[in-house]
Amino acid sequence: MLQTEFPFTLPNGYVDGEGNLHRDGVMRLATAYDEIAPLKDYRVQANPGYLVVILLSRVITRLGSLEQVTPKVIESLFAADFAFLQDLYQTVNSNGHSRLLVTCPHCEQEFEVETASVGESPATP
Repeated sequence: MLQTEFPFTLPNGYVDGEGNLHRDGVMRLATAYDEIAPLKDYRVQANPGYLVVILLSRVITRLGSLEQVTPKVIESLFAADFAFLQDLYQTVNSNGHSRLLVTCPHCEQEFEVETASVGESPATP
């Protein structure tokens, strides 16, 4: 079965206007439209670097108890959290998951491993 949603925990977390910390979230796989639609946005046309802000706000379906993840929320993230989400986006959308197929150098057996990004801890057995 294709995994389309990926839970994550931000290294620092988003602090809302009331001082609440939001760290746990879910990112879904991007669609072609998710990557095309922001190109029409005036903010992206004025500053192409803003593309990732809009893109992340489209694919992050949950962040803590926030009702909605808007571009303003993404703009307000700490730099480490923003970089973490960009890395996660690349990982899940280039592979369709956050697992890699690897080969043991000793026995040459192939198996999958879950990747851990910056700020993420590897799964414990």
